[in-house]
This record gives sequence, C-alpha cells and structure tokens, in this order.
Amino acid sequence: MFTKISFRYLQRVLRLAAALLAIALPLGLLIGGAQPVAVGLVPPPWDKLVHAAVFAVLAGAIGYASGLRGSRALALAFFSASTVGVLDELHQMRLPGRSAGWDDLAADAFGAAIGAASLLWRERLENRLLKNPFG
Repeated sequence: MFTKISFRYLQRVLRLAAALLAIALPLGLLIGGAQPVAVGLVPPPWDKLVHAAVFAVLAGAIGYASGLRGSRALALAFFSASTVGVLDELHQMRLPGRSAGWDDLAADAFGAAIGAASLLWRERLENRLLKNPFG
C-alpha cells in the first residue's frame, strides 16, 4: 500500500541526494583521476563534452542541495563547480601522464554555467507545478 508523500519530504530527500552527489563527484575526480586508467580514457574532442556534462551535473547538484533560490543559487552553483574545475586542473598538473589545460577549464566552466542555468529552469517549473498541479 502506498502512502501519500508530502512535497516538503520529497524536497528534503532530493536535496540530500544532491548533496551526496555534490560530494561524490569531486571525490571521484580526485581519486579516479589519479588512477593510471584515467590517462586518455576519453579521447579528444569528446573529453570536452564529458567535462561539460560532469560539471553541469555538479553545479546543478550544488545549487539544488543548497536550498537557495534565484541568483544566489546560480552564483553558488557556478562558482563552486568552477572552483572544483580549477582544483581538478591543478591536481592533474602533478599526475604522471595527465596534463592541465585551459580548454578543459573552459569546458568545466561552460558545463557549470549550463548546470547553474538549469536551476532557474527547475525553479520556474516547480513554481508552475505548485500553482497549477493538474494543468
């Protein structure tokens, strides 16, 4: 038998999942990126698409987990994800077989911008659903 789940409860669960994702992704970059198998794992130019996708998800997760709305969520998501991108590139400079690049950092920032912008889209959709849930 199913029970009715409140919207607030669902938001809390989703925020917790987003917070865990926001922690897991940078750890995965740090630990997974240091493994020898990471060298040349995704060939150019596809690696830029992977960079953008990972950082879009990271920015979205950070922004949603924060519980902030509007420009505050957007700024936090973008700058936090971009900072992780800078730290990841600095980390790669010290790894054998890996290299840091401005092009990777640009792809990270582009993905962070997309992820941050998706927060505004989610907020608008959520507001519309709350105003008229069946329309």
